[in-house]
Formats: sequence, C-alpha cells, structure tokens
Amino acid sequence: MKLFPLLTAALVCVALYFAILDRDTLVDFAARYVPEPNNTPTNLADSEEEVAPVTDDGLINVVVRRSEAQMTENAVLLRGRTEALRLVDVASETSGRIISIPIRAGAFVEEGQLMCEIDPGTSQTALEEAEARLAEAQARVPEAEARIPEAQARLPEARAMLAQAEAQLTSAQIDGNAASRLAESGFGSETSAASAAAGVAGAQAGVESAMASVQGAQAGVQAAEAGVQSALAGVRAAEAAVTRAQEAITQLTIHAPFSGLLETDTAELGSLMQPGTICATIIQLDPIKLVGFVPEAQVDRIRVGATAGAQLASGQQVRGEVTFLSRSADDRTRTFRVEITVPNSDLAIRDGQTADILVQTEGTAAHLLPASSLTLNDEGLLGVRIVVNGIVQFREVQMIRDTPRGVLLAGLPETADVIVVGQEFVTAGVEVAITLEELTQ
Repeated sequence: MKLFPLLTAALVCVALYFAILDRDTLVDFAARYVPEPNNTPTNLADSEEEVAPVTDDGLINVVVRRSEAQMTENAVLLRGRTEALRLVDVASETSGRIISIPIRAGAFVEEGQLMCEIDPGTSQTALEEAEARLAEAQARVPEAEARIPEAQARLPEARAMLAQAEAQLTSAQIDGNAASRLAESGFGSETSAASAAAGVAGAQAGVESAMASVQGAQAGVQAAEAGVQSALAGVRAAEAAVTRAQEAITQLTIHAPFSGLLETDTAELGSLMQPGTICATIIQLDPIKLVGFVPEAQVDRIRVGATAGAQLASGQQVRGEVTFLSRSADDRTRTFRVEITVPNSDLAIRDGQTADILVQTEGTAAHLLPASSLTLNDEGLLGVRIVVNGIVQFREVQMIRDTPRGVLLAGLPETADVIVVGQEFVTAGVEVAITLEELTQ
C-alpha cells in the first residue's frame, strides 16, 4: 500500500471535520492571520472623496466650467425595418390552361411584360359571334327609322279627313235645325226633318271615323318611334356582348402591373388557372421604404420632409426623407407609423431587413458637459449644480444624447458656471469659492 494516498485521505478527512463539525475553531485559527485595518487613504483620489477642499476663509472650493449653449442637431431614434414600395400577388381573372413558358423567380420584369398566357379556347369564336349580332342589330336601326316618316305622313291625311267630317257635321246640323223649325211652323214636311236628322247622324259617324283614323296614325308614329328605340337597345346589347368577349380575350394574358422582381416563378406550363389563382408575386424595391414606429411622446418632433438616416443589420448605411407620418396611433402600442423613402437603384436593400433609424429634428440649444457633472437632488431629479453669484443652485436637465466628448444637456441658461469637481460636497444655497476649469484641446 502506498503512503501518499493515505496521507491525502487523512488530510481531507481532517479538513472536512473542521469545516463541518468544528467550524468555530477553524474561524478562530484563520482570524489570527487577518491584517489590522488601515484607515490611511491608499491614494490621493480616496482622500479627495472623503474630505472636501476648504479655503482659508472656510468656503468649500469647487471647480466650475463656464459653459455656453450651442445649437446642436437632434434626432429621434427608432427601431424599424425595410419594406418594399409594392408587393402584389398577380392573379388570374378567368379559367384555362397556361400555354406560356414560366419565368423563374428573381428575374426582373418590366411594366406591361407578359407573365402568364392562358389558352384562348373558343374566346375568339365568341367574339366573332358577338360582332355579327352587333352588325345585325345595327342594320335594324335604319329600317326602323324609315317607318317613322311613313307613319308621320298618314297623320296629316287623317287630320284632314277629320276636319272635312267635322265640316260636314256642322252643315248637317244647320240643315237639320232649319228643317225642324220649318216642320214645327207648318212650312215644311216631317219627312224633310227626318231626312235632315239622318244626315246629322251620318255626319257624326263620319267625324268619329275620322277621329279613329287620326288616333290610328298617331299610334303608328309612336310604334315607329318605339321600333327605333328597340333597335337602338338591341345595338347597345350587342355592343355590350362584344365588350365582354373582348374583355374575356384580354384576361387570357396577364402582364406585369409595374417594373420589379419576381418573388415566385410564374405559373407552370399546362397548369389550370381559376379566377383568383396566383400567376406570380412581383415586388418593387426602388425606391424602398423604411418603416418605424414613434412613441406618442416624440411624434410632434417629426415632420414630413425631414431628413432621416438608418443603419441596416448588415451594416449598410442609407439616407432618405420622411414621406408619411400616421395620424392614427396603433391601438395596442400607442405608436405612430413613420415611412421614409430611400433610393435603391442597385436593389441592394431587401424587403424586411432590420434597421436603426435616426430622424433629424429641429436643433436644440444644449450644453456639452462631462457625464461626471451630473448628480441627483433629494427628490431624485437628474441635474447639475451651478454657481450664481457665488451661491450654489441645482438645475434639472434633460439629456439629449451621449457623445465621445461628453453629454449634451438641455434645461440650463444660455451661459452657466457648472460645477464639475466638488458638486457632491455642496447643496443648493451654499456659498462656495470657485476655480475655473482650464480646458485643454
């Protein structure tokens, strides 16, 4: 049996004993070797943090930076994505089998280029039949129009007969009245009176016959005019049939609605198309849109026409212009849609890429100060301490953005003496001695 494994096992057992069963003895043993605490500061910085510098007259000495506000460009940062200007599923409007060779996905198609062609079948025959019916209907119109003058010519003749019959009736009535008076006075016979009355009745029948002739002539004119209207209606119906046949032939060819890239192959040769069946999906990427969503607290800072830039997830940087700002907020996120149009002539930007968007806003007066000058007051507000006539004041600030040279802060006067060293040793209302900071380039 070897010695070293036995010694190792024994030492492990002793260590476990003191660590688990007799820990107090182990702690007392270790405490003998802990060094005494040293309250002396280890460096000058520690000493400065614990003891505030005081002048001979008892005032705390602070270092201030005399800062002047400068107009600085501001921007709203959005998280968004790229979006194609157009993306359309081009579908069929009729039924039939594809007879064209398919165009493969990724190909660029021009506006109006043929993408899918459907077997015409009997469409051309239907068009010819509709055109023949149109010609037949158009031929009926002159025939119907020719009947109108003929019917109108009968009307004056019938009216003349009516006038003649009315004149005869008037004459017969005069003769009848005279015969009746003579018979009553004894100067005429009753036979003459009866004959005159019969003449009046015959003239009345002639008038009624003439009036019937006039009404018949008027009905003939109306019938002729109705015949013309019927012929014209037949022409319009035939024209509509021709239009439908032509539209059916037009629907046999499916063309690109705009220039763009095919996202899918066009329909395969021999495949059966039904109304609504997709021929191909076409996408337009030039120009392309950047879409972001701005919170309602910052929406008033963005204007249509503002310059915007973005960095895509691939690292590519692009620049464009705000072309749309929604007037209605999303019900769930309470954000407003912003669209930025970006040129993409080389089609390098794809649809759906993630983008960090910066929308330029109006300039803001801001002070460039070191981040170490920021502090909190008793209410937890972020701000800086400034010196006005030797007295410390706290001013709340708004951080615009961080830069390699410091932070840009708004909310301070045009010119301010900002405490950059010693601000943690003083509070508002304390009189201090100041030392101007020497700025180095």
